[in-house]
Amino acid sequence: MQTSLEPSGAAAPAQAPPDREALAAALASGAAPLALFRTALNEAHESLRRRFMRNEPVEALVRDRAAFVDQVILVCWHHFVHRAESEADLVAVGGYGRGELHPHSDIDLLVLLEDGGDRGLDEPISRFLTFLWDIGLEVGHSVRTLADCEAQARADVTILTTLMEARLLAGPGRMFAALPERIGPDRMWGAAEFFRAKLDEQAARHHHFHDTAYNLEPNVKGSPGGLRDIQTIGWVARRHLGLDRLEQLVEHDFLTEGQLRILLNGQAFLWRIRFGLHLLTGRREDRLLFDYQIKLAEMLGYEDASFTLAVEQLMQRYYRTVMELSRLNEMLLQLFEEAILLDRSSPALPLSPRFQERNGYIETVDENVFAREPSALLEIFLLLEQNLDLKGISARTIAQIKQHLWLIDEEFRQNPRHHRLFLDILRAPQGVTRTLKRMNTYGVLGLYIPAFGRVVGRMQYDLFHAYTVDAHTLFVVENLRRFALKRFDHEYPDCSAVMQQLEKPEIVYLAGLFHDIAKGRGGDHSELGAVDAEAFCLEHGMSRYDARLVAWLVQHHLLLSMTAQKKDLHDMRVIDEFARTVGDETHLDYLYVLTVADVRGTNPKIWNSWKDALFWELYQLTKRALRRGFSNPIDTEELILETQARAESLLHEQGLEPQRWQHVWSSFTEEYFLRHRPEEIAWHTRVLTEPGAPSEILVDADDVLAEGLTAVMVYAPKSLHSFMRSTAVLDELGLNIVDARIVPMTDTQNLDTYRVLESDGSPIGGHRRLGEIRQRLLQSLTSTEQPLKVTRRAPRQVRMFSTQVVVEISSDATNERTVVELVAGDRPGLLLQVAKVFEKEGVALQNAKIATIGERAEDVFFVTTEDGQPLDDAQSERLRELLTKAVSDNDAK
Repeated sequence: MQTSLEPSGAAAPAQAPPDREALAAALASGAAPLALFRTALNEAHESLRRRFMRNEPVEALVRDRAAFVDQVILVCWHHFVHRAESEADLVAVGGYGRGELHPHSDIDLLVLLEDGGDRGLDEPISRFLTFLWDIGLEVGHSVRTLADCEAQARADVTILTTLMEARLLAGPGRMFAALPERIGPDRMWGAAEFFRAKLDEQAARHHHFHDTAYNLEPNVKGSPGGLRDIQTIGWVARRHLGLDRLEQLVEHDFLTEGQLRILLNGQAFLWRIRFGLHLLTGRREDRLLFDYQIKLAEMLGYEDASFTLAVEQLMQRYYRTVMELSRLNEMLLQLFEEAILLDRSSPALPLSPRFQERNGYIETVDENVFAREPSALLEIFLLLEQNLDLKGISARTIAQIKQHLWLIDEEFRQNPRHHRLFLDILRAPQGVTRTLKRMNTYGVLGLYIPAFGRVVGRMQYDLFHAYTVDAHTLFVVENLRRFALKRFDHEYPDCSAVMQQLEKPEIVYLAGLFHDIAKGRGGDHSELGAVDAEAFCLEHGMSRYDARLVAWLVQHHLLLSMTAQKKDLHDMRVIDEFARTVGDETHLDYLYVLTVADVRGTNPKIWNSWKDALFWELYQLTKRALRRGFSNPIDTEELILETQARAESLLHEQGLEPQRWQHVWSSFTEEYFLRHRPEEIAWHTRVLTEPGAPSEILVDADDVLAEGLTAVMVYAPKSLHSFMRSTAVLDELGLNIVDARIVPMTDTQNLDTYRVLESDGSPIGGHRRLGEIRQRLLQSLTSTEQPLKVTRRAPRQVRMFSTQVVVEISSDATNERTVVELVAGDRPGLLLQVAKVFEKEGVALQNAKIATIGERAEDVFFVTTEDGQPLDDAQSERLRELLTKAVSDNDAK
């Protein structure tokens, strides 16, 4: 524990100390002293801000802030508690106890009393604390006796940890001097018990942040690799070895000088980010939210470059820093585990001539293994896959790997033995994902594949990509591995069935590794990545066919997703064109599993049952087209007959005979049967034949047609412009429309079908919610005098981005319609704005593909004139101008 008033090891503060005499005089005079104290604190804050902007070392700033607050608190303590100062010790605890304060950090104080001490101190202590709050210091406090401290520390390791970082501010010091013995490891929380508790605490905290440091909006304190991980190392070192400073870990052979520099530099970088966040927000803020990232990058001096935004440079440095810190945290905690819990004298079991196992960890047989045999840098990971009972790599061996990374040079990468080892790692039946993640964490993967090393920590400043490129890439491979293992068949049975019949799964693993590897270079990352992938595969001795297949998958990894989400899958020409690009069922199988793994690994919020069904539908239609051959494409009439037969069978199963529904089917067009699945047709038919139907307006909602999705049916007169009214209601209800089909049934009626999810992508649950949807839609369609508006606000993250509005209009002459493609910022009321323009211009909507890509809406509308004709050039240009203006004007509000 520190017993001085100044933080241990702190240099003389550059911060001008407060005028203690003036402050004390103001308190003693009885005049209103608040203004003087607040002015002193504000001036100190402003001075720290100027020093921060001059790029002074942040270590000095956080310690000077603590030293300044010390002096202010001491003036107040001596004034309010002067009559009883000999009876209590005033102690700084927690971060303040370490002598580290950011501009708006909590100031934690402990008033420490002797056992059975005078509780008559309550009133002066209360006045003291109230005054601190009144002058603007956010103080957390506790008043305890030594016995209280001992009992509470024994019951709660968090309280113990806080007390371990105590620093005496004022008082006789008797109670403070006795505190270490009362909470010492010989009385409670011994080194082993404390270590286990802190390890569990860290694991729970990491789990709270999804066990990744690569979230879009990380927490610089709590996320993996953050400041709390560094503090955990310090706490364990203090409890086990009695150390006060991280530098002392070098003396005890837990760190090298180089590792210590990485640790301290990483801490300083995170401190600088946290300090900047506090200045930007004017409050305690540890979350690196989108709201602050651009401003913070500017504050820290980053500038936009050719292919990389300033904010992306800042975040890449952040992610690379926390990766290094995570590696050090893992290594140090493992060293502590060996020292505290494990028996280093336990016998080693040989695994190979170069490696052995001890206490469940793989280690080198001696410290020169990697220098003698560089291939061991890959062999160790293969051995991990072959021995799945191993807990990991020993801490000292991790350090040896780091020290020998320089051996992975061009000669190393060209060695055929290393090629075989790497491919063996990919082909292993178990442990592939875990091994690749370890290789990335320890720096091996990025050196063996230099292009991968360049995207480590690289982020894209948008809401679509939830992870850095390297983290996303490894999530993609992890998804592919889950498809390959039978124990995960229940998660995605279709993908699993396709994946498990692939002859060479390593082909799609390599495609997953390379599909985004060229991001940030400029140009088309798919094409550039394909070149890298083919060269890598050929260098590794793969056949030319396999290498070209990997390259083709990388080049076309977006094809299936874009086709499914942006094109009309009921147009057989779309299927034929896609099938011709794919070429054969082998390419289709590989592309399908890669696409699902890619989208699932991009952002957990964008994958849903609708995309699952959409991708599977395109896969099935394409497989059928490939099997028929390009000379015998699927015939429209044949497809309609098949759909009708299946729908009729479903109606029969539901007890509806033809005489009850034939009059309804007579109003269904060929287009209707092409654009709806048999299950939807049976549902529509059942609703339209219910007692009381047909009515001019019918509304229904069904959540069993497709798993995880709700289908909404609206049957209404064309004159009501049901698309405009329906989308406004669904939007106001906070629903996300993923698909819309508007089919004319007669000269006067339309039948609309919408697929919807909750705004967070989750399924709609409960009969009450379905009833609300039906009621609100029916109310809007029957009370047309009510104004249409969407009052819901866009989420905070979406409001942080500005998306340029782009409207492109093209002709689909074959289907006698016009295609309108819209890219704009996703926000409530967007579809309503589009529908209003369509209504004003007499544009009839046939079909809509609604896609939200992070903060962007990328929607496609298939339209005609009111008499069913494509728009001419003049109409198209006018529509483009009006849509652009309407959406842009609304974005500006």
